[in-house]
Amino acid sequence: MSEKPRFETYDAPAGGWGAAKATARVMLEQSVAMKGSQALLKMNHSGGFKCPSCAWPNPEQEKKLEFCENGAKALAWEATRKCVTRNFFAQHSVADLRDKSDHWLEEQGRLTEPMRYDATTDHYVPIPWEDAFKLIGTELNVLESPNQAEFYTSGRTSNEAAFLYSVFAREFGTNNFPDCSNMCHESTSRGLPMSIGVGKGTVVLSDFAKAEAIFVIGQNPGTNSPRMMSDLVRARKRKAPIVAVNPMPERALIRFTEPQDVVEMATFGSTPISNEFVHIRIGGDVAFLKGVMKVILERYEAGENVLDEDFIREHTSGFEALQADIAATPWQDILEVSGVAEAQIRRCADIYIASSATIVCYGMGVTQQQQGARVIQQIANLLMMRGNFGKIGAGICPVRGHSNVQGDRTVGIDEMPPQALLDRLQEVFGFNPPRAHGHHVVQSVKAMIAGTAKVFIGMGGNFIHAVPDTKLAREAMSRLSLTVGISTKLNRGHLVHGKQALILPVIARSEIDIQAAGPQFVTIEDSMSNVTASRGVLEPASPELRSEIEIVCRMARATLPNSVVPWESYITNYDFIRDRIADVYPALFADFNARVRARSGFHLFTPPRERKWFTKSGRANFLVFDGVEENKSAGSGEMLRLSTMRSHEQYNTTIYSNSDRYRGVYDGRMVLFMNEADMRERNISKHSLVTLETIANDDVVRRVEGLTVYPFAMPRGCAAGYFPELNPLLPLDHKDEISATPAAKSIPVRVIG
Repeated sequence: MSEKPRFETYDAPAGGWGAAKATARVMLEQSVAMKGSQALLKMNHSGGFKCPSCAWPNPEQEKKLEFCENGAKALAWEATRKCVTRNFFAQHSVADLRDKSDHWLEEQGRLTEPMRYDATTDHYVPIPWEDAFKLIGTELNVLESPNQAEFYTSGRTSNEAAFLYSVFAREFGTNNFPDCSNMCHESTSRGLPMSIGVGKGTVVLSDFAKAEAIFVIGQNPGTNSPRMMSDLVRARKRKAPIVAVNPMPERALIRFTEPQDVVEMATFGSTPISNEFVHIRIGGDVAFLKGVMKVILERYEAGENVLDEDFIREHTSGFEALQADIAATPWQDILEVSGVAEAQIRRCADIYIASSATIVCYGMGVTQQQQGARVIQQIANLLMMRGNFGKIGAGICPVRGHSNVQGDRTVGIDEMPPQALLDRLQEVFGFNPPRAHGHHVVQSVKAMIAGTAKVFIGMGGNFIHAVPDTKLAREAMSRLSLTVGISTKLNRGHLVHGKQALILPVIARSEIDIQAAGPQFVTIEDSMSNVTASRGVLEPASPELRSEIEIVCRMARATLPNSVVPWESYITNYDFIRDRIADVYPALFADFNARVRARSGFHLFTPPRERKWFTKSGRANFLVFDGVEENKSAGSGEMLRLSTMRSHEQYNTTIYSNSDRYRGVYDGRMVLFMNEADMRERNISKHSLVTLETIANDDVVRRVEGLTVYPFAMPRGCAAGYFPELNPLLPLDHKDEISATPAAKSIPVRVIG
């Protein structure tokens, strides 16, 4: 596990030579300097493969190098020459592997053949593919109900594999689709449609070149979406103001050196990013947004032309109710809850009012709150006030993490599918899909705890390490009859398993996929609804690897021998899958195979871009948030609001190293970032070891020990630490009320010295 960390202030800009050195280092560490460098030239390019990391779109004009530091790490991690073979599993029992760190586990290399857990020896042992599929089919078919199975999907999964996975599970008889999006942008998917009729962003990448102001709320793009920084740098260089709103002053939002800018690199130059850095308290976003809206309405009532009255009149409903709510919200409440000075709120409002085209970006700092969906609705309110939908250079931009998490939902990974979709599936495939809603992530974990879930199949990801209430979830997972991990590398999820367990190794996105009809490609939907092809360029790490699509189809055939779906044909030629996607979703994917072969693919229809509103009212809706307090209870004086976060050397649960250079942390991850005044108040000294304990209204004791305190520029009453190490502090029921997204960015805790 992690050693006690050391700390060293990092004063350099984000990006630049630090990013270049980190990229070179990881390529050398994984012994892929030549192989990886050649593959990087194909990443995010037409004819190549999509980055397995973030979902930021490609520019219309491709650059020679279209990757970032963390994309290079993700590629090196899956292109590594290191391999986990049957000999590795013979040398290491599962009990032995459980004692290893997450970084160590993935550092061992690529999985190479299917493995089965042998309870008598506590080792994984080889199993032929056919026997693995037979075991899955047997265990699924002995269930008393199809709803005793959970079908998890990671954002790595392609559109084609996700679509077939959803068809398989529904023909089997369930809508249980716990999905990685349930833990990140589900607040967008469930909250935003109430406002504008769609749970996706409304901008395209070219809008960033036309925006007159950009707000970035609850997001750290320098780590989580580094290619976005190029667009922010260009915006600043043409004098477009940027407002960053975040509890932590992240390095990339202060100053950034574009690694592909020859002049900046040669001169050690950099670009200042934020005109205003709003150092907001955790849970203060609604208060800040209401403050900005209050300034706008004050100026409107004073006779200024600060509202787009034509847009409000012709396209929206509910404005009068919002106007009354904002007027009734005291400035004192806004300032107290947000922690932001009134003067700064007024400066941010001035920036917004002066702009005729504004983009608001947001990340999990917004979505993983107790009222995340309603916070997003307030962002939509702000944009609607000045007509910032359906115009060039303007709109809402939820910045999604994993590279196809949005696409998976588009093609059917949805535990609450619309009835029209189910009707269409029945027409196209000839079976009657289940109509009852299934499980999202929190419900699936609760089903495991209750003993009503028996089988878990994970299409990628590291489910058990990402979910809340780690201790309870792990105990429940171990009681399942079967767990299946479809993976590229070893992770914690393979070591917390059911009575029977399988590891099924899969071809990575960067690898060549050849089937009976020849080389195949898959498709990905990025964060801005662009659908593009992804073609691997590297030889697979092992001849025993199988594609996601083949694994899904063969699981389906083994489980459903009398299936009406022609599973075998889909393995041979992925065009057949895209034809069926087009049949099920004609409005989005008509002529799919032809359109996706265009150099830049195609953009999915997004109604608000054309000022069309697929809401119950037929209009965009101003929605009122009662008060300004996002958290259900203010808590006691000893309470801190804890935000979990990634390090810069991390992607989701994948840990590339135990350091975090932008925050000055090295060689350790058990760190608690605290405000110095909060430390003094609790008599906590710098670098001392403490325990965190969750404050919750139940009888479960949730503690994490051995955290080193690091004084950091956090607002009073706020703290931060790394995910997933602090997941044990997050209760299952501490979640957004609308979407059930775990509120990992606002956990009530106390510090025990």
